[in-house]
Amino acid sequence: MVTRTAPQLRMVDTPRGPLTYTLTRKRVKNLNLRVGAGREIMVSVPLRCPVKQADDFIREKSEWILNALSRREERRAEPLPAVPREECARLLAEALERAYPLVEPLGVAFPLLKLRALKSQWGNCHWTQGYITLNTALARCPEELRDYVALHELVHFLHHDHGPGFYARMDALMPDWRKRRKRLKSYSGALEDEARRSEYG
Repeated sequence: MVTRTAPQLRMVDTPRGPLTYTLTRKRVKNLNLRVGAGREIMVSVPLRCPVKQADDFIREKSEWILNALSRREERRAEPLPAVPREECARLLAEALERAYPLVEPLGVAFPLLKLRALKSQWGNCHWTQGYITLNTALARCPEELRDYVALHELVHFLHHDHGPGFYARMDALMPDWRKRRKRLKSYSGALEDEARRSEYG
């Protein structure tokens, strides 16, 4: 009777270069591939599966694996220093001031700015009350990303949801906003860190 064996570390030459993966035999019907948070490549195979079949599976999936590793790298938070409250207020107020002239000709009144350590949002717009909230974590991001979030919230005074009108307006006012949004994802760790700092004082 074949039983589950200890994980085995293997290296395979693929069309995209060598890849190292962990092979585990277990009571499964199919070959299963997973890319872990620590960039580990893991394959589980049926108990009687030949090693060559697992290696060939890695070669076949090499492009998908490298794309998955790349996506994880993009999501990884960059280490950013904390910003004193006074400096944070200045940086975010300046971002609002830079973005506002883009919507002023469209009839948007200059809003009140509030700062908070939000847990999952970079900002939000309270259009009925005439103010926007920006996450204090934004102060730990590059200027172009602060400007993007500020404009995003200002445009919500014109389009209250994320419908086609909202995206068309963003395209017109900041043509590269999608690139900025993608880059902002790499700073997601700042959101969590700022929320913890706020929670524990």
